Amino acid sequence: MTADAQTFTAARAHARRSAVLATIDALVGWDERTKMPLRAGGWRAEQAAELAAIVHRHRTDPHQGERLAALAAGPLAAGGSPEEQATIRLLKHDFDKQARRPPRLVEELARTTVEAQQAWVTARAASSWSDLEPWIERVFALKREQAACQRPDLDPYDALLDDYEPGGRWRAIAPRFAELRERIVPLVQACAAATRRPDDRLLTERPFPIAAQRAFVREVAARIGFDFDRGRLDSTDHPFCTSLGPDDCRITTRWDERFLPTALYGVLHEAGHGLYDQGLRPEWYGLPPGEAASLGIHESQSRLWENLVGRSRSFWEWCFPLAKQAFPGALADASADRLHQALLVVRPSFIRVEADEVTYNLHIMLRFDLERAVLQGELPVADLPAAWDQRFQQDFGLRPPNAAAGVLQDIHWSAGLIGYFPTYTLGNLYAAQLMEAAGRRLGDLDGQFAAGDFASLLGWLRSEIHAAGRMLESDPLVERATGLPVSADWLAASLRRRYGPAHGL
Repeated sequence: MTADAQTFTAARAHARRSAVLATIDALVGWDERTKMPLRAGGWRAEQAAELAAIVHRHRTDPHQGERLAALAAGPLAAGGSPEEQATIRLLKHDFDKQARRPPRLVEELARTTVEAQQAWVTARAASSWSDLEPWIERVFALKREQAACQRPDLDPYDALLDDYEPGGRWRAIAPRFAELRERIVPLVQACAAATRRPDDRLLTERPFPIAAQRAFVREVAARIGFDFDRGRLDSTDHPFCTSLGPDDCRITTRWDERFLPTALYGVLHEAGHGLYDQGLRPEWYGLPPGEAASLGIHESQSRLWENLVGRSRSFWEWCFPLAKQAFPGALADASADRLHQALLVVRPSFIRVEADEVTYNLHIMLRFDLERAVLQGELPVADLPAAWDQRFQQDFGLRPPNAAAGVLQDIHWSAGLIGYFPTYTLGNLYAAQLMEAAGRRLGDLDGQFAAGDFASLLGWLRSEIHAAGRMLESDPLVERATGLPVSADWLAASLRRRYGPAHGL
């Protein structure tokens, strides 16, 4: 074995150990949001800070820095396999960025965001912005410091966005969002003014027992391909997915006995994330070829399964008998067509995670603009509720009745996830384009879904997206898979095609 190969093996082993430590940290985070007693928050913050410090020390070990510097100057960096080249390039990029973060900041962020998330739970329950405001102020201050440390060459928002969407820049994203907005707003307005509207009382006026929901959504997730021998489903206040290793993927949802889509589409969304995690190459776990390309690509997978599969007529042709068996009372006089039509209502509403697919991206654009303004010092944290309500009135024609239905509804800012929100709409853009390409490549997807066959779509996604890991950034990855430049056209056309006819448009 050459010296360069030996160095690569050592660097790879070190990165893998860092990944093992990070999954322990993730396990503590999963427990915090699913099982932890309410009063344990303070101690959990101390645990999170200690673990974050350990992971950070390991990731920024000077010996690893020396290995990566040697590899970047060696023959493998230019002449190795694609996996070796990507691993060297991206591990060095990550090391340099992480090494700029002082340990004090890493620990303080970990501690503060745990405490802030606990404060969010109680503040949201009480609809009290004043209880959360000092925590949000502190989190944004720490994230400004992080941005200045880790990427001083970038705009502060871009420095944070780069953690979630590598290579993403807000000045490139904003025009793409503006183009989409110009095409969505008229559709929302036309649907709202339509005299013909889908009837969704089937989903809003009947009970769907929680015990039956648990069994039903688990079966649906398994049928689309989520492997419960390598994962599990739990309950939480705000649904999420986390992976604790190549064979340990945790998905969560929340439940509403009066509205089945809350749990069902929460599970389809998080199972989409889980299918991506379960499709990554386990032999490269913790290394770029075995990691997700970006959160935008991660969201493309979750939104594809949630909306483009799970809200399709063909999906319900297959799924309706399962639903009727699970909820015989609620669906006794229903049909697949009637249930599918009930899911096509376009109605501006306050809560992002329960928004219809057409208005959803307006929720994201609102958050994208507000968090950027706060981070860059253009909007004081104290003015967030008023700015939120004003923008919501402008975009949706509604004014939130309280903070819980407005500025307090998302956990992201409490968790320090600044720069995360735009990845949701990027994911929607990518998902629509990928789905169109899948239809061209795989033939009659509707016929396959109606027969309960989701394997060919999942197989195509695994070969085109999952197997690539983080070796390509988002746009090049989607362009390679679809053969076309990334565009908002596919999403805008998909929304109009699927929702317009239900409103007589």
